[in-house]
Amino acid sequence: MSNPAVSNPAASSRRAARAAVAAPPPRPTSAQASPRPVAALSTRVPLGRRVAKKAFPPAVMLAVASLLVGTSVPANALFDPDAPPASMALSSIADAKVAETVEVEGQVIEAEAASDIATTAASRDAWTVTSYAEMLRLRYGSTNYSYNASGTGPIRWPFPFAAPVTSGFGDRVAPCRGCSSYHRGVDFDAGYGAPVGAIADGIVTAVGRSSSFGYRVEIEHIINGQKVMSLYAHLIDNSSVLTVGAPVVAGEIVGAVGDTGLSTGPHLHLEIHVDSVPVDPFAWLVANAG
Repeated sequence: MSNPAVSNPAASSRRAARAAVAAPPPRPTSAQASPRPVAALSTRVPLGRRVAKKAFPPAVMLAVASLLVGTSVPANALFDPDAPPASMALSSIADAKVAETVEVEGQVIEAEAASDIATTAASRDAWTVTSYAEMLRLRYGSTNYSYNASGTGPIRWPFPFAAPVTSGFGDRVAPCRGCSSYHRGVDFDAGYGAPVGAIADGIVTAVGRSSSFGYRVEIEHIINGQKVMSLYAHLIDNSSVLTVGAPVVAGEIVGAVGDTGLSTGPHLHLEIHVDSVPVDPFAWLVANAG
């Protein structure tokens, strides 16, 4: 019996051809494999970053140039001497606004509003500031201190003539260091050494020196059923012959005008207390003195 592989060479050739077709192609080795584009992917820059990189240097140069101009050029170098003042410009804008709104029917309210803006801007420049001292002078400095002193009657003025009043009762600007800003009396400028008379009959309750009143005399009265105390301050030292407990009558000399104590000049400081409450001596004497 013969061998089939030897006796049939044609069949052997067909089997070899089928095996060659069915076998897969050989895989390349590591040395033959093509490299992946890793470097190309890693070096790609985003679009926004590329734009910022190109725009940053000009922006920095522009900022530096602006800073240089702002710190080296004088302020008036950019000022236009022919330009109108701001108030005129505002008025022109307001006038233009008025003209514009007048041309349109039914817009009268807007025109009036623009005119009010111009008027307000103009009047604002005319505002003034009033000091506290000026406010006090306006409030208390307009009192009419004119009066008549007859020198007779059970209740009298401290002088037989109308002595000028230099400081009234109430709030005021303190005239000296330590002086009161609320004046509890009235100051009369009768001249240095002028004799001072008692305002009514009474009893002397104090004579002598005081830290603020200087040399003063105090007298207690009973007037219209009320206890009234009169105080005469800033007298010349030892100008009174009265003693505590001594009775006095209306018009009797209690001392002489001086400049003792806290005083800015020769004057009589007169106080009147009704039932231990200080009242305006000028108003009280106007109402009670003959």
